[in-house]
Amino acid sequence: MAGTDFLNPSEKLEKQFVGFRHHLEESGNLRERIQAVATEIDSVTRLIYASLLLVHQSRPVTEVIEKAKAQIGVLKEHYSQLSEIVRECPGQHYRYHGDWKSETQTVVSLLAFMHWLETGSLVLHSEVEEKLGLTPTEFGLDVDDYLIGICFMSNELPRYVVNQVTAGDYDCPRKVLKFLTDLHAAFRMLNLRNDFLRKKFDGMKYDLRKVEEVFYDVKIRGLAANGDSSGEKHAQGQA
Repeated sequence: MAGTDFLNPSEKLEKQFVGFRHHLEESGNLRERIQAVATEIDSVTRLIYASLLLVHQSRPVTEVIEKAKAQIGVLKEHYSQLSEIVRECPGQHYRYHGDWKSETQTVVSLLAFMHWLETGSLVLHSEVEEKLGLTPTEFGLDVDDYLIGICFMSNELPRYVVNQVTAGDYDCPRKVLKFLTDLHAAFRMLNLRNDFLRKKFDGMKYDLRKVEEVFYDVKIRGLAANGDSSGEKHAQGQA
């Protein structure tokens, strides 16, 4: 303040806005660099998604997964770049978070779908961070981004089930129904305050319903294999 005591009101006003201009220019330059990396992430996710689409054409899962996995290392490099840029503005992570959150949600959904195709289980938040080289203490994966990404992933399952049944895999609906039922039950434990996340969760209910319809259709036709019916029972309990 002492440095501006001798200035008249007009000069003080000008000095203040000169400072604002420098601040906005620096912020704008930083945002442009972040958006450039986010664009690269988006390009990689498009390649991964294009590879995973082949699974709907009954291509061997191992073949599809291996091709998609080849891009994970590229994603890891981009998130490392993003982390370095964000470190230049300590304490302002969430100021710029909106510039990469959409791309990250898509990344989570693709990694989750790949993991499910391989294991039949849900990829954990910590596992996604590990795959992308993220560290909670420096530059971690936002929980909302993880949850929204998982909701996006569930959108792929009804289509996958229909195509698998068409290809003759009549046990697929039972497995997916069990998985989605457990996932839906887990989400119900959360008090969702994020309106967008709540909306995506509501969409998961429709995914579950579509898979149920396929499962019951297969069962009525006598095509379903005998197996664990817990998914069916849980689904009925939540109806």
